[in-house]
Amino acid sequence: MTHKTDMKPMSNGQAKTKKLSRRRALLGGGAALTGAAALATPAIAQGAPLTIRMATSWPAGLGGLADSAARVGEAINAGSNGRLNVEIYWAGSLVPPLGVHDAAGAGEIDMYHSAEYYFQGKHRGFNFFTTVPLGLTSVEHVAWLRHGGGQALWDELNAGYNVKSLAVGGTGVQMGGWFNKEIKSKDDFEGLTMRMPGLGGQVISRMGANAVVLPGGGIVEALFEGTIDATEWVGPYNDLQFGFQKLLSTYIYPGFHEPGTTASAGFNLEFWNNMDEVDRALITAVTDAELTNHTADYYGNNGLALVQLLAEAGVKPTKLPDDVWNELARVSFEVTAGVAEDDDMGRKIVESYDAYRSLVGNAGPMSQAEYLAKRGATDLFADV
Repeated sequence: MTHKTDMKPMSNGQAKTKKLSRRRALLGGGAALTGAAALATPAIAQGAPLTIRMATSWPAGLGGLADSAARVGEAINAGSNGRLNVEIYWAGSLVPPLGVHDAAGAGEIDMYHSAEYYFQGKHRGFNFFTTVPLGLTSVEHVAWLRHGGGQALWDELNAGYNVKSLAVGGTGVQMGGWFNKEIKSKDDFEGLTMRMPGLGGQVISRMGANAVVLPGGGIVEALFEGTIDATEWVGPYNDLQFGFQKLLSTYIYPGFHEPGTTASAGFNLEFWNNMDEVDRALITAVTDAELTNHTADYYGNNGLALVQLLAEAGVKPTKLPDDVWNELARVSFEVTAGVAEDDDMGRKIVESYDAYRSLVGNAGPMSQAEYLAKRGATDLFADV
């Protein structure tokens, strides 16, 4: 991986932004890539602050994910009273958007904001620290990380790559994605080229689809060029921003592939270990707070955006037939369980994750489902 360090961070209001392509300008989705974003840093009486170069997998201006990265940087700067200075480099401006883990491990950057399943080429166990098909929801996932042994396994896996990662928020249960045709049977996946990362991509590959992994900033262009037929991307909040409803006619629900996607903040392990204990505690507290902010942002805005997609854009979601869902579920469990056969690390991760899913997977969802039914939830799709 090549690394260029000649780009100097710019002060507020001076960030140079590449021009939006005609296509992205038309859609109004996905902001252009930029260089380092200057964040407010409190003045300190003496001594230069420790600079933390953070690269993201997200384009600047992307609601939710880019906002989260900015909040994390700003909170670290403010909370350290100027001892630390986080510089944000948006997707592709310093390192490739899906190469942030490599860059952090090599010390080319100090920190990243991303999602661990982008790194499954190194080890499929990384999926379990973002999301897996038919897996834990956002809240359940944090519970496993904090109280079910997940963080210790994450640390063990990451240590082999000289990285330390922390959770910074979940996006909730995702929709099934956007397609250029209806999915009426499992055979409709045959020959379909779809943007879907992680183990979900491996599931649809077994169903006959061609799964491709693209960073967020490349999806719209791929749809325009016709190199993909379908895509998924987080949920209605970002779907509306990218303008997928203008490009693809079929919006599928429910999603099987990402029931509780967790974003991550990762650090070069040596950089992390060499930081002052007080600063490590501060960063841990910041990421803890961002778990709440990031998750609330998506839960709230996904709902608002879905209403807008239905009412203003005329989107008519299509429910996956039960037999298609059942086949996706069957293959999902096979793919997920298969990670245990990769190596001993994979086995430990799968056993821990499955044990926790079994532990929380009965009483909690049953109670929630009954409560929501009694609360009188309205089926927004009833008239579409």
